[in-house]
Order: sequence, then structure tokens, then C-alpha cells
Amino acid sequence: MNLDFTGRTALVTGASQGIGRATARMLAESGATVVGVARRKDLVEKLAAEAATKGGGRIIALAADFYDEDAPEYVANEAQRLLGHIDILMNAAGASRPVSFDAGREAWHEGMLLNFFRIRELTHAVVPYMRERNWGRIVTFTGTSEPRMLNAAFTAKAAVHVWSKGLSRELAAHGITANCLQPGRIHSEQISRRYPTLESELEYAKAEIPAGRFGEPEEIAAVAVFLASPLASYVTGTVIPVDGGSSRFAF
Repeated sequence: MNLDFTGRTALVTGASQGIGRATARMLAESGATVVGVARRKDLVEKLAAEAATKGGGRIIALAADFYDEDAPEYVANEAQRLLGHIDILMNAAGASRPVSFDAGREAWHEGMLLNFFRIRELTHAVVPYMRERNWGRIVTFTGTSEPRMLNAAFTAKAAVHVWSKGLSRELAAHGITANCLQPGRIHSEQISRRYPTLESELEYAKAEIPAGRFGEPEEIAAVAVFLASPLASYVTGTVIPVDGGSSRFAF
């Protein structure tokens, strides 16, 4: 199965590292023109230079900080200007936000801001461009539904699941799908900080992951790219774990 994205365009947030970086690269290598968004624009520019040597599509770096109030509208409008139209939105920006029981309103709001409110605002800013063409793919990378602790990001991602499901029902008639992917332990800067040694990584994997290892960003990016393809036109409103079998619930 060869997924050809020639002529397609994509907006990928969190494109400087990890899952977002792998997704942007994979889309470009499949022929898409990609706007990669991150605070660290230099890392996306480096990725764009690497993609240019592979042929296929290309990556355009765009700097933005989603803590800024006007970032969602700015990113949506700039991507539309740079690409001409937006076919695919990959929401990969986000960060874990563990909180204590006594954490105040500000800590909870900060966790919800990046991990839910900005995702919703950016997506709602992009959807009108997709409706104009009666085609679109929205994939949002979320988080576990089996939290071990209080974490504002987990709470935000649960909100994303419910919002995305409702959104999918409104957009299906316009040829637009909306799905969520739940990453398990996927190698990234955040995961490296939590498991700084190979021993700590292997200890967790042995105890919690049936596959016996952490995943690579490309392994979840491949699922995202499939969901962005015409082959996934009948898949919408779903939440799909990509976690080596570590989820314990059957659904």
C-alpha cells in the first residue's frame, strides 16, 4: 500500500521533535507540502532541509507559541496563506502537566490551555478552510485514559476525546474526518526526562508493556498518516491507542 500525498497540504503542530517531527517528515516524504509549527523554528528548518534531500514534498517552518492568545488564528491564517489551502491538520503540540491535589486554579488552567483550549481554537480556525473544499483530515495526539496520578494534561486530553467525537459528527457530511491517537511510551524529549536511563526504560517496559519496549515516533506517525489518507475516509470519531498493548481496557 503506497500512500501518495502529492498535491495535498498539511499543518503539523509540535513539529520540532518527537511525534510531530516524525509526522511532518513522513507526510513530506509521501509528497505533501507541510507547514511545521513550533516555538523552536530552527529545529523545523533543519527538518525541512533534511526533507528537501529526500524528494517528494517539502516542509515550511513557522514559529508560534500556543501560549500566546492569538496563536491559533495566526497559525491557521499563515498556513492558509503559505499553502493555498489546508487539507490535513495534525495537532501534535502538548506537554504533560502533573499537578498536586493542592494545585491552584492557575496550574490547572495552564495545563488545560495548551492541551485542550488551543487545540480546539486552532482546529475551529482551520475547519472553515476545509469546508470550502469539502475535504479534510484532523488527527489529534492525546494521552492515556488510565491515569496513575493527577495530571492536568490527562484531563485536557479526555476533554479532547469528547470534543473530537462531537466535532466528527458535525463535519462528516463535509468530507472531513476527526480522530484521536493515544500515544503510549513513545521515545521523545519528555519521555527521556521521565526515563533517563536504559535500565529505567526497560524496567517500565517489562512491567507494563506487552510488546516489551517503548515505541518510536515513526510507529505512531504511520497511523496518523494513514488516517490522513483517502483510504481512511470511513474512519472518524475514533480514539486509537498506539501503545504496544499497554492499555488494559478492551474499549
